[in-house]
Amino acid sequence: MDRELLERQLAELPLYACEFIRTDELLFSERVRYICRTECAMYGRSWACPPAVGTVEACRERVMGFEEGLLIATITEVSDIANIEETLATRAPHEEITRQVAELIRAQGLETMTLSTEACAHCAKCTYPDAPCRHPDRMFPCVESHGILVTDLAEKHGIDFMAEGNLVTWFSLILYR
Repeated sequence: MDRELLERQLAELPLYACEFIRTDELLFSERVRYICRTECAMYGRSWACPPAVGTVEACRERVMGFEEGLLIATITEVSDIANIEETLATRAPHEEITRQVAELIRAQGLETMTLSTEACAHCAKCTYPDAPCRHPDRMFPCVESHGILVTDLAEKHGIDFMAEGNLVTWFSLILYR
């Protein structure tokens, strides 16, 4: 990988933070999956979410097949952070930036695995569990769906994600080999 080239390209994007990571830094936890199962309306309804993504251990094995990755974050201000619809509306621009970063890495001839913020919203109704995903190349499962404690990783790299006021921080993890 031409890291200097990638760093120049990343500097042109509206990223709040980006950090090169090693997958052995990642902390996996069943507790994250518990939150998916008990608090997320998309649990069991999308190929991008549990249980479709597999067990935390299966996800860990897939992730650990990559030694390196790039943690990226964007930050957006909303008028009222308690307004979940307004907050979630800021996710689409983050996903577009995630796609751009993944493409920059693939353009260097590397294979990628991208985890982001999606419960996947590409189709009006997901085919899960009755048929295969219609767009597996466009779907980025959620980082947390894999049991990854992204906040732990952010803290290890000094990324402040607990901004005051009405700031929303979104994270993606692009693994490569």
